[in-house]
This record gives sequence, C-alpha cells and structure tokens, in this order.
Amino acid sequence: MTLNGFFNPRGIAILGASSDPSKLGYAVARNLVESGYLGAVHLVNPKGGALFGHVMVTSVSEIPDPVDLAIVIVPASSAPQAMRELGQRGIRAAILTSGGFREVGPQGAKLEAEVMQVCQEFGLRLIGPNCVGLLDTHLPFDTTFLPLPMPARGELAFLSHSGAFCAAVIDWSRGQGFGFSRLVSLGNQADLTETDLLPIIADDPNTKTICLYLETISNGQLFLEAARRITPHKPIVALKVGRTASGQKAAASHTGALAGSESALNATFEKAGVLRAASAEQLFDWARALSACPLPVGKKIAIVTSAGGPGVIAADALEAEGLTLAPISAETDARLKELLPAAASTHNPVDMLASGSPQQYASCLSVLLSDPAIDGVMVITLPPPSHRAEDIADALIPLIKAATKPVLVAQMGAFLTAAAFEHFTQAGIPVYPFPERAASALGVLARRAEFLATETEPVDQREFPVAPVESLSADDLVAAYGIPTSPLKLAASPDDAARLVADMTFPVVAKIASPDILHKSDIGGVLLNLNSVAEVVSAYATLMERAQAARPHARLDGITLQRQIADGQDVIIGCVRDPQFGPLMMFGSGGIEAEGLKDVAFALAPLNQAQAEKMIQKTWAGQKLAGFRSIPPVDKSAVIQALIRLSWLAVEHPEISEIEINPLRALAQGAVAVDTRLKI
Repeated sequence: MTLNGFFNPRGIAILGASSDPSKLGYAVARNLVESGYLGAVHLVNPKGGALFGHVMVTSVSEIPDPVDLAIVIVPASSAPQAMRELGQRGIRAAILTSGGFREVGPQGAKLEAEVMQVCQEFGLRLIGPNCVGLLDTHLPFDTTFLPLPMPARGELAFLSHSGAFCAAVIDWSRGQGFGFSRLVSLGNQADLTETDLLPIIADDPNTKTICLYLETISNGQLFLEAARRITPHKPIVALKVGRTASGQKAAASHTGALAGSESALNATFEKAGVLRAASAEQLFDWARALSACPLPVGKKIAIVTSAGGPGVIAADALEAEGLTLAPISAETDARLKELLPAAASTHNPVDMLASGSPQQYASCLSVLLSDPAIDGVMVITLPPPSHRAEDIADALIPLIKAATKPVLVAQMGAFLTAAAFEHFTQAGIPVYPFPERAASALGVLARRAEFLATETEPVDQREFPVAPVESLSADDLVAAYGIPTSPLKLAASPDDAARLVADMTFPVVAKIASPDILHKSDIGGVLLNLNSVAEVVSAYATLMERAQAARPHARLDGITLQRQIADGQDVIIGCVRDPQFGPLMMFGSGGIEAEGLKDVAFALAPLNQAQAEKMIQKTWAGQKLAGFRSIPPVDKSAVIQALIRLSWLAVEHPEISEIEINPLRALAQGAVAVDTRLKI
C-alpha cells in the first residue's frame, strides 16, 4: 500500500482516547480536534462516553467510515490485539504511540515482534512504537500529545528518532520565528523508517527543506538511493548523533585501518547531497537559509555593518566557512562614498558607523547587490543609537525579499531589537543573533550550489572498457581496469631470483614476500636500485635474514622482484567495503606516510570525474600533485583516472572486501600501481 493514509487521511481513529486530562489519550484527542482537522474524528474507549463533542465508540469494529489512520495509545501488552482489530477493520495505517517495547528490554522486544507479526499479516503499516506521532500544519492535523499550540505553519519538514527532541524543537521554534510543514516522530521504527518516509515527505508541495535527527540509519544503501533522488530537487539537512568508530578489527590495509563508520557516513551524505549539521542549532540555522534564500553563484561575500568589531568577526567566520570577502570595485566604492560620511569605511566589510540610518542600510545593500563581483551579502545590525531597529528592518526587507543573491541578517542584541526581529521573521527572513551563525548559513548555501552544479554529471556509468580477468590476482585485476602496473615476480630461491631477473630491465626492486608482513619497509624488507644479477642474488639472502630476525614466526615465501619505477609522487588509493554503506574509497599520502600523516579523504564508490577531483583536493597529497616549491608537478589526470577505475573495480567485484594500491606512483606522464594487495 501507499503511505498516503498517514498524510492525507479522510478519517482518523484514536484507540485509547480518554476523558481524563492526565492521560495521553486525552492530549491526543484534544490536539487532533483543536488542530482544525476537517476529516472524520473517531474516538475509541471501552467505557464509551463523549469527548470534545465526539461520541466515543466502545470497540474498533464500531468505527464508521471513513477511517484511514489509527492512533493507538494502549498498554504495550494490549498492542498486538489492538493491531489485529485494526487489521480486521480494514485500517492499513497506524501510529503506535505507546512505549514499553524494545526500548525496555527482552520482554518489550517480544511484544514488538508480536505487533509486527500482526501488521504483516494484515498489510498494516506502522509508525512507532514509542513515538510522539506526526502532524501537518497545512492540511492541518495533529496526532501528537505535545503541548499546544501546534507549531507555526512553515516550510521545514522534520523527521526525528527522538520524540522528546521534537517537543523541545517545536517550543524553541516559536521563539525563533519559524515553523514546520510536517513533523514525524519515528520512535522504535519497528516498521517504517526514515528512509521509507523520505520520498513522501519530499513530495509534499508545502515542504522546501527536509530536516533529519538520526540516531541510526536503518539501511545505509537504501538511504543513499532515496536521498540521491531527492536532493537534486529539495535540500536535506541531517543531524546524525553517535560519532563512534566502526572498529574494523581485522583490517588488512591502510585503507581498512583508517576507515571507520564516521568516514563512511560522511562519504554517504556527501554523495547523496545530504548536508550534515554539527549541532541542533546548526540543523535549523541551515534549513531556514536553504528554504528562504536564493543560492549564490560563487563564494565572494560582502559585509555591511554599523560597527567595525562585528565586521571583523564576520570576516573571520566567512573565511572559516570556505568563503571569501568580495573585492569592492572602483564603481561600487564610489557609489558607497556618496552614501556615507567621510569617516565610514567603504572597503569590505563596509562600516557605515554607528550613525547608520535605515536609508543608508538599504542604499548600501542595494549597491552591493548590484555589483556582479559580489555573490552574497551579510547584513549586521545592532541596537542603533539614533534610529529604531524596526525601521532598519523595514527598510531592508523589500530588498532582501526581491534579491536574486542570498542576503543573511545577523542582528546582534535582543531587547532593543525585539521588534525588528518580529518584522524580519514575519516576512520570512531568517535572523541570526551573531555573525558566525549567519556565516555558517551562507557557507551551506554555497555548498548546496556546488552540489547542484556537479550533480548533472553522470555518476553511475562506467565509460571505459574492462579486459577479461582470468583470476583475482591483484595486479591482473587492476591492469584489466586500465591502471598501469609494474608486475611482481615471485622468486622462491636465489636461483629463481637469478632466472627471473634475467628477463627484466634494471634497476629492479626486491621485497620480502610474506602474508604475515604487511608493512615491509618497517623491517628493512625493501631493497632498491639493484643493477645486476649478482646484486639480486645477494638481496635475496639479505631480505630473508632480516625477515627471519624481525618476524621469526612469519611465513616466508621468498622475495618479489619488480621493475623500479622512475621518481614521482607516491599516493595511496584504496577501497574497503563498509558493511552498511558499501565500497568506501580512500585517497591520500602514500608509501610509509599513509598511516603516519593520516592525510586521507574518503568517498563512496563509484566516482565520477568531479567527485574524484573533489576528493583528492581535500588532501595535501592531492594538492601537491600540481607541484610545490621543489616538488615537480606530476600527471594529476592519470591519478584521477586510476581512482575512478579502482572505484568501479570495487563496485563490480563485491567479493573483494579490501583493495589497495600503495603506492600509486604519479609520474610526469601517467601513473603506475607499484604495490597492490587485495582481501577477499
């Protein structure tokens, strides 16, 4: 069945409605009736009676049509039978508000399983148990038991794993001047999860931005798929709590050792275009800006203020967000000088001085918005000594509403600026109490714009051929995906080494061959610049002696011989298969620096060109590919291609749990996989 019964019900039944004001059943009935819901309201209580002008029927079977949704507030022990009665009545959508299930222990978990067994028998979909319920301010209806009044009508949808957080946020939002379109408390998610509800929330025409409070993600790959379909059209902002490591205990590579649940989660959000907030305050700061503001075409921001100090604070905060202060053109500078006293600063930040009037605020904003080199503006207001704060707000509001560039207001103060705050928020303009929060919101607008600009590139198409692969030999597999390799030859004895090297080009590299020695250089297990057969035979003996001394119990298979690659820059590329989110790519500083520097970035496979470029640019290893001081530049495009091709290898070979090229040597032209290992 569809989930429309939850969000557009023709009738709602409340099982456990109560005339006792101390009971949740009373609060739910009160909220539904007072919400202005225009559909049928059915109250069910075994004792009968009347409540809020509605007769209470004594059983589910007595509920008349129409009824699409049931709110169940009964003791946990009675919930399985209540669900059976709903199923028999033909109701296919229910919210189980009651607690006492999985969250309280094994007995509660057993009851929850019984509830789900009944739901599956009848095809009944369930939100909860142990939840607050849902509301829609536009339909409107309110199935929660939260204190009145219902939140203000707005454009933010909110899905939350915590009911208490819902209650607190609703109350807080009233003082912040914003409202919600829909709100859903998910509870234990015995049936419906955040991923199930995302599409129907996104289809709501009254919702501009979706906010998530997540304690878990039920199915990482399904969440990724659902979010990726939504974010090109509507932004999703998520607060994911519980930042713990996944504990990859048997990691066989640098990639496995450095990856963790946070890396995988951040990579998933980035690939899906989900914006991850660091705090509850930031979650709604960002969402309000995304709903109210046009997106910038670049990162150059102008600041207009009536005091120097807040302007400096703003400048620092913008830089911390990856934004820059816009240059003030000569034409703009001249126009500003005409508007302001001689002592004012017309550089960026534009400081009008404390005497800044409503007209000067509006005129300066107009001039800055008309400058094509400026992508957005932060307006900082303070309690004015000579004017009313609300007059400044009234002068700015029409310009902000009409602007095609984002304008965010940092209004410092409280008591003396309260009226101005009301004017701004009633006009639908978000207001931030300090420049740092306004800068953070401008930063998220820029990141949203970047995401939309790159989202048009094909993501899930492999645009290169793959040669047939006879086996899962690491070198053969990598080579089949078009990544140049320097094949290893295994010598099991000094005579083997002499025979094999006869067909190779000097110089060669010799390395100890042992499945028990992962980091060979740690024990002196790598010898370079071998230029003759005699040197190779001598190297065999040296490497075996070093390995036996350092790892007496290690299995030694001999040594490997490999053509020595020209000098270049060494990077690491790899993939570890995250159990929840799938193949997680890593890029960073290679060779012995990989774990020491932890100069790494992660992204979910597969990668396209833009995603691979963005990934490597996050690291020093990626930035210095273009050259730095005495370090000559190398072929960055070859590194990017290797990363993309390895990402597809990982996607198309799910039997591989880890694969790593360390190092991938980037040369003046091309890149070569020097050492590749994989784990099945």
